[in-house]
Amino acid sequence: MNVLFEEDGGFRTGVVMADNETSLQVEMPSGKRSKIKAAAVLLRFDKPAPAALLDQALPLAEAIEADFLWECASDGEFSFFDFARDYYGRDPAPGEAAAVLLALHAAPVYFHRKGKGRFKKAPADILAAALASQEKKRQQAALIEGWIAELTAFRLPPEIAALAEALLYAPDRNKPETRAFEAAAAATGLSAAQLLFRCGAIKSAYHLHVRRFLREQFPKGTGFPAMEPPAAPGDLPDAGVRAFSIDDAHTTEIDDAFSVVRLPDGKARIGIHIAAPGLAIRHGSPLDGIARTRLSTVYLPGQKITMLPEAVVRDYTLAGGVDCPAVSLYLTVNAALEIVSHESRLEMAHIAANLRHHDVEPWFNENTVGGPCPEQTLPDRPFRDELLYLWRFANACEARRGKPAATQGVHDYDFAIDGDLADPESCTVEITERQRGSPLDKLVSELMIVANTTWGGLLAEKNIACLYRAQALGKVRMTTSPQPHEGLGVAQYAWMTSPLRRYCDLLNQWQLIACLSGEPPPFARKSAELFAALRDFEQTYSAYNDFQRLMERYWCLHWLQQRGIGEIDATVRREQVVKLDQLPLLARVPSLPADLPPGQRVRLRVEDIDLLGPEVSCRFLSLLGAQGLAETQAAVLAEEEA
Repeated sequence: MNVLFEEDGGFRTGVVMADNETSLQVEMPSGKRSKIKAAAVLLRFDKPAPAALLDQALPLAEAIEADFLWECASDGEFSFFDFARDYYGRDPAPGEAAAVLLALHAAPVYFHRKGKGRFKKAPADILAAALASQEKKRQQAALIEGWIAELTAFRLPPEIAALAEALLYAPDRNKPETRAFEAAAAATGLSAAQLLFRCGAIKSAYHLHVRRFLREQFPKGTGFPAMEPPAAPGDLPDAGVRAFSIDDAHTTEIDDAFSVVRLPDGKARIGIHIAAPGLAIRHGSPLDGIARTRLSTVYLPGQKITMLPEAVVRDYTLAGGVDCPAVSLYLTVNAALEIVSHESRLEMAHIAANLRHHDVEPWFNENTVGGPCPEQTLPDRPFRDELLYLWRFANACEARRGKPAATQGVHDYDFAIDGDLADPESCTVEITERQRGSPLDKLVSELMIVANTTWGGLLAEKNIACLYRAQALGKVRMTTSPQPHEGLGVAQYAWMTSPLRRYCDLLNQWQLIACLSGEPPPFARKSAELFAALRDFEQTYSAYNDFQRLMERYWCLHWLQQRGIGEIDATVRREQVVKLDQLPLLARVPSLPADLPPGQRVRLRVEDIDLLGPEVSCRFLSLLGAQGLAETQAAVLAEEEA
């Protein structure tokens, strides 16, 4: 005796080895033996052989039309064998009965299963809806196949073009266009961006990167709502100093300035004057809401997105020739350049000049200030004596900290973009390299360290909440506790000197202003709002920095392309990673010889540039000379900290 039975949603045949009424022992054509329930048996037969039954039934089932079966079936529930008898007009052969079973089972739209071997035909209205849905799916499948064919030939169907941005940034996988696009990307081995670029949907890799960033970080756009900039308090005392700032040529958010007043007893009073938007912007105001949302100015080559509206920046930047509201730290310094006392004030400081690096560094640099008597050799320029005194004070501060300036060994790179960014591929980029750690750099960085450390300590002493930056075991993090910053060699360090462009500095300035005014601070210690601001600032600031590095990488690759550079020298930083000369660009080079030490100079061939990545592929050509190992490692650490 042979049986046809159902198992795991499929039909199988076998020879009955033992029949125990409720169960059977069956040997299948493969030789495998199974114990099955008697209720699973759909058909018992002697001939043909089990292996031949389904072979006979399959072609018969394919010849049976489902719609004809549906017309023949009664409205009630029926068994496949009874229906096969009606269909053939006689007792069906085993192969014929099995064919009807397979045909019914293969047409779930026409026949609903009601048990093993039992069916009921679908009502007419349900069948009509199901057939319409089936036809729609068939047409959609044909559309998808057509779209895939077009995309793999790098032609852009209009339906795909209309969804290009969504396909890049937020694909809806329920849409057939998305399924077609992802199938085409898989077939071509290209990323979504690469496929759209090949098809002409992306005109510029630059706009791809910028739009992705804006979509993620500025979904409502980068514009500001119309509002009047808040007025500064009118009763601030006059500082009575002539202050000056030191910045690069492109800086408009000037946060800090300095003054030096010689005292009769051989001492000097150094003033560190910080822009004070916190005196006018109130915590909880609409302007605070804008700054709290943006959290920082975004910098990228050729442009920036400011944290505060242009009118607010214009009114509170430390512009030359203007009396500006400031939070000032005054340091009384003795002849040994030691700080003997300090005082903080809220005041109006006169900014006599905005000095720029490119104007000052040609005459105030390591060569001109390092001689035995620079007072006699330096040209007579405005603020020459103040700069020289502050540089000497900065050297003394650095020595007391026992740490070199964090910027030593690091290079700054200035990107000058010439052309219309609406067509970035036609723009030219000039990248100039400037080594940091110059006298001007040291002067500014050391005075900022003094201000951030002193004010952070003041708020800690007064038990007023503050956002600090701490470093332990090489890892920098933000915290609400005044913890040491090992990299700078200070007991605590709080960002307070850039309130025009960083929300954490503005928040800390509010706390400092409250401390100096004797008023309750806006943020209580351990408040949920304070921790939320810390978390959001850290995440957003990191995302902005990542975007800045990505765009700098893009323009570095553009620089290589526009010059047609085929070979370039580089310095090994770590295993398989090099820094290309003249550029702030790290590249992985798998073909480098193993175990090259950091500092080893190499010559590379530029093989491929992908602006969409943005990535560059280089191949090792030869070894060159080697720089000092310690110098290169120090530069790497300094860059990571910066």
